[in-house]
Amino acid sequence: MTDDDPAGGDAVRCWLVEREYTDKGLVTLVYAEPGGERAAVMQRSSNMLARTDVTAARDVEPHELEPVDDPETRERYATEVERTSESHAPDDAL
Repeated sequence: MTDDDPAGGDAVRCWLVEREYTDKGLVTLVYAEPGGERAAVMQRSSNMLARTDVTAARDVEPHELEPVDDPETRERYATEVERTSESHAPDDAL
């Protein structure tokens, strides 16, 4: 695993930067890489999340990461990655 290999096949350590609940019982989780340049967005049912932990970080395959185009969002994600990684271990449940 590497922290910032955008071209390779190794998983990238990404940190939880956003969690949004919908009125349809879904939870959108956003995990971003350090710097906020790329992020993985996933949706889970709230029922599924009740049975499993959402962790502070996860290793994401590079092909699952999408560029974060908006500079303000990228900066917010970078700040949140820094905050989360400084205060939580990767396997901490959030």
